[in-house]
This record gives sequence, structure tokens and C-alpha cells, in this order.
Amino acid sequence: MNSQRPSAPNYTNACIAMFGVNIAWIFFAIWAVWGLIAVAVTGWAINRVISYIGNRRSTT
Repeated sequence: MNSQRPSAPNYTNACIAMFGVNIAWIFFAIWAVWGLIAVAVTGWAINRVISYIGNRRSTT
């Protein structure tokens, strides 16, 4: 039986866009509850985590 399956769709762009939407509403919620400094600290922490993951993946 020779059944050809089509390739899976590439959802990378959708994933990146939804990450941006989700991070935006999370930042707005943090801003509403604790203020702008808490958003800045959270953004800095997320940046550090992403940089750490990127550095680990590139050295492996």
C-alpha cells in the first residue's frame, strides 16, 4: 500500500505571533496589579531565561 501523506503545516509564525499576544496581556495584567517596574523586571527576567536557553543550545 503506497499512501503518500502531505507534509505537516508549518506553524512557526503562528506560534511566534501568539507568544507575542500572550506576553502582551500578561504584561498588561502585571502592570495593572503591580505597576510598570514589575513589568520591566519580568521582561528582564524573561530575556535572561531566553538568552540562557539560546546560549545552551548553541554550545551543544
